[in-house]
Amino acid sequence: MSQHQRPSENNMMMAVCVDTPGGPESMLLRNVPRPQPEHGEVLIRVHATALNRADTLQRKGLYPAPPGESEVLGLEAAGTVASVGPGVRQCWGLGDRVMTLLSGGGYAEYVAVPEELLMSIPTHLTVYQAAAIPEAWLTAFQLLHFVAQVKEGEIVLVHAGASGVGTAAVQLVRLAGAIPIVTAGSSEKLQMAETLGAAAGFNYKHEDFAEKVSDFTAGRGANVILDCIGGSNWERNVACLATDGRWVLYGCMGGKTVTGDILGKLLSKRGQLLCSLLRSRSLQYKADLVRAFSERALPHFSDPTSSPCRLRPVIDSMFSLDQI
Repeated sequence: MSQHQRPSENNMMMAVCVDTPGGPESMLLRNVPRPQPEHGEVLIRVHATALNRADTLQRKGLYPAPPGESEVLGLEAAGTVASVGPGVRQCWGLGDRVMTLLSGGGYAEYVAVPEELLMSIPTHLTVYQAAAIPEAWLTAFQLLHFVAQVKEGEIVLVHAGASGVGTAAVQLVRLAGAIPIVTAGSSEKLQMAETLGAAAGFNYKHEDFAEKVSDFTAGRGANVILDCIGGSNWERNVACLATDGRWVLYGCMGGKTVTGDILGKLLSKRGQLLCSLLRSRSLQYKADLVRAFSERALPHFSDPTSSPCRLRPVIDSMFSLDQI
């Protein structure tokens, strides 16, 4: 996570730029024009942003920003309202603490955002905690509720259970009254996931998670699988999918190529393969997602004494902008 507050000229700001795709050394700080809020937009002074896998892919030149969006990295941000553009309907006040989902532009001092994508930061969260919420948590919420339509009591297998989306998904599964189980590559990651609410965890490097899921579910399998791995996992995913289960694919870290009888085996279980990305979705879709998340999940980030099922963002490390 990067926190940053640096002085800049009135119409300029510091931003992280990538002129030539490559490693972290390809990123540089530069003065660029400060965005001006257009109709229906709010200008945010960014206090913190977060690091997502999509940012590293974009830095490498493998995941370009959607047409018309900022080329600056950063898919989420938290900060304060700096100004309000024409046509904004909600009464945002200067200095209001907000967090937001972005299609790009978070690695900068300021970012202009459609007001539909803004969320107020819960009182008991710091601005740094808030910056760890929008991208990972909205992705997990979308996968569970908009795509998989998870139901109370269902078993949900979450791959990469200690990742940003994984740690959010484990908690959101619990909030939905379902049962989360996870895979991860170390005992430390499994312990983290279990601390957050996972009912069981399996080390995919040392054991066959399909067998473990079958044992845990008495042979019934997982009703929902949240999968960011893809190709290398397909046989085990289908093997541990329950009849009429939903396999939700949102990444291909394990490859995009599949060989074998995937269709026949999926068909035999009446399984659904559902694919989803968030960044390329329409503004209306994202606005509906933000609204649903704000109503159903955001209140549970509040004071633990007032929330029976508290949610908490996970922060690994924090850095200043100069350490980008």
